[in-house]
Amino acid sequence: MASAVERTDDLVREYLIYRGFTSTLKHLDSEIKADKEKGFRVDKIIDQLQQLIQSFDLTGLKEYWTYLDRRLFSRLEDVYRPTVNKLRTSLYRFYIIHTVQMKNTEKTQEFFLKQVLELQAQPEWRDWFALPFIPAPEQNPSFSPYFSRQWADTFLVSLHNFLSVLFQSSPQPVLLSFDGEVQRITSVQEESEQLREKKVLLLYDTRQTIHKPIQTRRYSEKKNDSDPETQTEALPDQTDSTNQTRVCDVGGASVEQPFIKLSQEEYIEHHSSIMHCRVDCSGRRVASLDVDGVVKVWAFNPIMQTKATIMSKSPLLSLEWAAKPDRLLLLGSGVGTVKLYDTDAKKSLYEMTIDDIHPRILSLACSPSGTSFVCSAAAPAAQSGVVMEGEARVSAPVSGQLLLWDTKTVKQQLQFALEPGPVAINCTAFNHNGNLLVTGAADGMIRLFDMQRYESALSWKAHDGEVYSVEFSYDENTVFSIGEDGKFVQWNIHRCGVKQSEYSLSQDAVGPFVLSGYSGYKQVQVPRGRLFAFDSEGQHVLTCSSNGGNIYRLNKADAGLESVLSLGGHKAPVVTVDWCSAMDCGTCLTASMDGKIKLSTLLAQKP
Repeated sequence: MASAVERTDDLVREYLIYRGFTSTLKHLDSEIKADKEKGFRVDKIIDQLQQLIQSFDLTGLKEYWTYLDRRLFSRLEDVYRPTVNKLRTSLYRFYIIHTVQMKNTEKTQEFFLKQVLELQAQPEWRDWFALPFIPAPEQNPSFSPYFSRQWADTFLVSLHNFLSVLFQSSPQPVLLSFDGEVQRITSVQEESEQLREKKVLLLYDTRQTIHKPIQTRRYSEKKNDSDPETQTEALPDQTDSTNQTRVCDVGGASVEQPFIKLSQEEYIEHHSSIMHCRVDCSGRRVASLDVDGVVKVWAFNPIMQTKATIMSKSPLLSLEWAAKPDRLLLLGSGVGTVKLYDTDAKKSLYEMTIDDIHPRILSLACSPSGTSFVCSAAAPAAQSGVVMEGEARVSAPVSGQLLLWDTKTVKQQLQFALEPGPVAINCTAFNHNGNLLVTGAADGMIRLFDMQRYESALSWKAHDGEVYSVEFSYDENTVFSIGEDGKFVQWNIHRCGVKQSEYSLSQDAVGPFVLSGYSGYKQVQVPRGRLFAFDSEGQHVLTCSSNGGNIYRLNKADAGLESVLSLGGHKAPVVTVDWCSAMDCGTCLTASMDGKIKLSTLLAQKP
């Protein structure tokens, strides 16, 4: 609608100039400048609301929303009133959170004093009156979600979508000729010529509600019909404008776009290639490990901030968050030890000696119960995680062990039998309750363990070459794996590893990853961290790429992977990813060989 209004304003302005009505033109320009509807431009309205919030102008904010309600929302049908009320509630909460974040306690208290009569009877506000008296509300479970960037982005996008649909559905001022084309008067001669041939009508029925179609009639002087032609614009069937979906063209067909990228931030505290990057169970913190053995623990809500830096005398090769309590971090070294680190106290609690013969701790996985963890220990190899191009990789799988440790007693519980022989396990993952453990090994085998009997339940040859990454599917009836052969495969665990689907991936998504430097120098990195991650419903997968992360919709094997979103943002190959889902937002982590980690916030578009 905004473009139609702007075109009409231009036509009216030009007509006034042509007629010499300069005084009227000044009044028009003055009123356009003070227009609260901003020419029906949604971005300008959102900017105005944010400006009022940032300046702590509560009175102005209320007055502006009241104007929008009277001028626009009051024309909506009653079924949309709850949506308007929810948006107003979120707007007020957005204001309050801003006052708390800016430490303006006076404005926080002022809000509740002025709004007490209006809000005290509303159940959704009952707990909020305690907010000014809570020392750290951003850490309180009841309020912490509202301090996150995801919540703020979700609200602003929802409001933007609502206003956009409202304006698109509103009756518009239209200049129509008999052939339906917009006419622009540019000269007296052209005007006279046009008026002799056509009669132009401006139809704008402000009495109609936005859910009734406007009828635009076309007249011709040459036809003195008493029955003019009528054209009706059908409006979209819209039940909740906060749940709008994007549609994009893929291969000539319309495909629903499931995600909107709201923002992308960069974490730049590492100075070498990333090996691992994982979000904790609560979705509050990230732990990232680079090839120099430096671990960074950092938060991204409400702002990106480093919480701890861990420097180790011995090289670190793996990391994993503990499930309970989630502040604990497991760090696997290259000298046969695993360290249990408290990220809140910023100190090491225990250091366990795992195996001297197999000193490389390649993978760690903590049971969801929090009582135990498994670790993969491998024999020394000729190459480290990063090798120079031209160096030979070990052709035969190296020896390794898979061990179960008790987290509380800090003692080894058992060693798993690895058939057909001792082999290095590259990746490990538990199912949701810890009853099953899936592993991927250097011999191309996937092994599924029954964690109640502590024995192998299934094993099968999965890839030609090493298995780099493995995860359970959302329903846990299948497992997915990525291997050295460039294949992304789904396996049925109820039919002894029967292949359910198979997709081919490029080297950008699988590795080994290559970073070119000056004078022909090339750095090659063997995959170590997670190469793929699923969304909260298991319908989409995030993979690595040469310049960011790629999100695909999972289809049947014959349909292939359907690309839905490229996150981009990187200048070096992405080597590991993670995906944390919270509410309607998802946070995608993509970490690259230049030490940069991109944090992309997505809004899930649910039908």
